[in-house]
Amino acid sequence: MGAADQLTNNFVIFALSMPFKGTVNNVNQNNTNMKSQILKGILFSCLLSLIFACSPKKAEPVQVVIDKEQVKKEIQAIENKFAAIYSHRNTDSLTYYADDAVSYFVGQKPIAGKDSIHKYIEEELMYFPEGAKLINETLEIFVTQDGNNVAEVGAYKMVDSAGVIIQNGHYFSFFAKRNGKYVCTRDMATAHPVEN
Repeated sequence: MGAADQLTNNFVIFALSMPFKGTVNNVNQNNTNMKSQILKGILFSCLLSLIFACSPKKAEPVQVVIDKEQVKKEIQAIENKFAAIYSHRNTDSLTYYADDAVSYFVGQKPIAGKDSIHKYIEEELMYFPEGAKLINETLEIFVTQDGNNVAEVGAYKMVDSAGVIIQNGHYFSFFAKRNGKYVCTRDMATAHPVEN
């Protein structure tokens, strides 16, 4: 039973339970008053029912469908662009990091802020072997339900001009979508012994 129906029942019970007073003349007047009160109660109940029936329903939250394969391709493209910075030895087009990023490069203390990270990479490029290139591969991604945050597990290798592995390892990067594009907010890398 709805709230409006319960209210109607309570009103009718109240109206019917009112005591009769006085003489026979008052009985007719009381009947008229009672009919008037019952009619008012019914009209009031109809009005309440109409209000409840017309009240808007709460909208269901829209479920965002995330295409994980598409997100993985986006992250891989970002990693490819980052790796190209090393191959071309130029940080001018480096858009990988967010302004508030913190990076944990192999064997280094945490580096905070995009400008400090870029400075570190520029210094690292001075010692990057000539003809060598960096290859990053996105292995797994974990995407939040809204698609605004991504955790990536990847593998990297640095190879010389003959394709021989100089260094390799794994990395873990967190991305946040800002202004419609993913940028790295945290990353950490490990190095593994090169097998001959």
